[in-house]
Amino acid sequence: MYSVVLFTHSWMRYLVLAFGITLLVMCARGLRNANWGEKEERVHVLFLAILDVQLLLGLLLYFKLSPTTQAALANMGAAMKEPTLRFFGVEHIFTMLIAVIVAHVGRARSKKKQGPAHYKSALITQCIWLLLTLAAIPWPGLDIARPLFRP
Repeated sequence: MYSVVLFTHSWMRYLVLAFGITLLVMCARGLRNANWGEKEERVHVLFLAILDVQLLLGLLLYFKLSPTTQAALANMGAAMKEPTLRFFGVEHIFTMLIAVIVAHVGRARSKKKQGPAHYKSALITQCIWLLLTLAAIPWPGLDIARPLFRP
């Protein structure tokens, strides 16, 4: 089960990034528009739905399936001294949790606004979400790297 969930979590990041960046671009373009439309609303809802599934898969890995996080949780003192355990045991999960919270708060805040203010509010939170997310991905070349495409 671990390999299936890890594979899905790994590949799903591209869906999350695609919808998140699409929404960000729509928000940037919409700054000149008057009204938030059905298309933007649909993309925003789909982005959050996919993001939430990704979060649930990540939490399943973190608390139940991943040997890396299990090792980190078993001895947090030792994990803080080892980069990979620290990254997956602390940094990755907390940064991603903050990113998910930012995305949801951004939607709630932007829904209260009209016209260009709706786009601006969503754009700001999407930019913050994207920066947090990109910072928490274990990119190749880092000492905590994971493959971009799991076979």
